[in-house]
Amino acid sequence: MTAYNREAYIAESIKSVLASSFKDFELIIVDDGSTDNTVAIADSFVQQDSRVCIHINEQNIGDYPNRNRAASLARGKYLKYVDSDDIIYPHGLEIMLAAMEKFPDAGFGFSDVRNEPANTLPRKYSGDEALRIHFLNGGLLLAGPGSSIIRKDAFDRMGGFSGKRFISDYEAWLYLCLRYPIVIFASGLTWLRAHKGQENDVGKLAYYSLNYNLHRDFILDTDNPFSIAERKKIVYNYRILLGRRIYQRLLKCYGLKKTIRTIKDSGETYLVFLWAFMPMKK
Repeated sequence: MTAYNREAYIAESIKSVLASSFKDFELIIVDDGSTDNTVAIADSFVQQDSRVCIHINEQNIGDYPNRNRAASLARGKYLKYVDSDDIIYPHGLEIMLAAMEKFPDAGFGFSDVRNEPANTLPRKYSGDEALRIHFLNGGLLLAGPGSSIIRKDAFDRMGGFSGKRFISDYEAWLYLCLRYPIVIFASGLTWLRAHKGQENDVGKLAYYSLNYNLHRDFILDTDNPFSIAERKKIVYNYRILLGRRIYQRLLKCYGLKKTIRTIKDSGETYLVFLWAFMPMKK
């Protein structure tokens, strides 16, 4: 559990973890230099339960570097992030672990985002199958850290999260698929709270170009399961999506300067606006 100025939520988050039906875990809280009462609240739970420990960074290092630090302190077989403003339901950890233990070769797992029939879950996909479903059949790898569980040795072998803002978790799922099968388990195991001030509430223009660059580099530069024709189609469609997103933001008056900066960051020319009006390839 990483934390930064979450005094309003962290107690509820910690309580949800401690209420888990699966009991054999360690709750590692890493505070990233909070200036409110987050540390004091977390420390009160350390005094009550030996499974809870807290570490305080000497300076603020940011979201994903802090997630990496938390992972480096973990001694268990699996990594399960519960953000300090979210909740895991009592049965959540037990169901996730059972799914991973059923398929021990899987590198990670996450909640169902495709509304698959409950009687087919948990379900394992090879990494290649997962990538083909994700890019060619409506998306699959759409879970954040809070909805996921990761085998620690797979996470360490990958080198942890890259640290890129907004996209490091999604980037990790893509690259893990190049090495490992994945598991999809039931949805509704966690509650991801939405509130002002979250990282995903800011910088969305920057996110669009980062998202496009990630897809372009992953599709074109890795040993993935796609043919040359499929790679061209995927990159083409994501370029059109970038153009549409930029155009929509401009229409919503996010500012011409930010829009131009996003185009520059994406490595595209200003003709990217034209892509917004092109049809995607089926």
